Amino acid sequence: MIIIPAIDLKKGKCVRLLQGRMDKETVFSDDPSAIALRWEKEGAGIIHIVDLDGAVQKQPENFDSIKKILENINIPVQVGGGIRDESTIKMYLDLGVARVIIGTEAIKNPKMVKKACRAFPDRIIVGIDARNGLVAVEGWTQTTQIRAVDLAKEFENSGVSAINFTDIHRDGMQSGPNIEETRLLAEAVSIPVVASGGVSTIEDIKNLLPLQEVGVTGVIAGRSLYAGTLSLKEAVQVLQNSCFKQI
Repeated sequence: MIIIPAIDLKKGKCVRLLQGRMDKETVFSDDPSAIALRWEKEGAGIIHIVDLDGAVQKQPENFDSIKKILENINIPVQVGGGIRDESTIKMYLDLGVARVIIGTEAIKNPKMVKKACRAFPDRIIVGIDARNGLVAVEGWTQTTQIRAVDLAKEFENSGVSAINFTDIHRDGMQSGPNIEETRLLAEAVSIPVVASGGVSTIEDIKNLLPLQEVGVTGVIAGRSLYAGTLSLKEAVQVLQNSCFKQI
């Protein structure tokens, strides 16, 4: 299992939202590329970037900031937010993004997502964000009646490289990850799952470790890293030691 620092972009700034609400933001930096470099220096193996404006506007809105981050660091980057078609996927991959995350279109146009998986092997992540087990779309502004587990099963054997599973109620709240829902989703599919939402302390990381047995391969952390309640260096060390013990 690896820890993946999150950089959420809004109007070119690094921010964190509470439960995905665009009106509940905290600005942590005017220079997201400097933040990315900091996480790289502290041991991150990959950076998770979300274009919040893009998610709402249904198209990339923070392209320049993402480009600058890529120019400033030497570790892989995964990007989500506003990715609605193959041309946008190709644009990001051509820019140097390692993997793209598709959320809303996984519900609205699963055929496009599966086609993209074939066209760009191991480069497509499906983002499943849920409230009370039901998938939310359009930058979390709409909640569907589709269960997160059922959506995950839709992409079994389609070539999706991973599923990023976020519990929206816990996102940015530092209330601890939703262990049970994450476990249920990971057990339902053979696709690797990355947990997100609610991570607050090193204990939350340790509590997620048993989920490695059911296919949880990573955890995304945001506000806790910026607020200082979680040390990235410590989390990296804990996870590395865990992997070593398993070997």
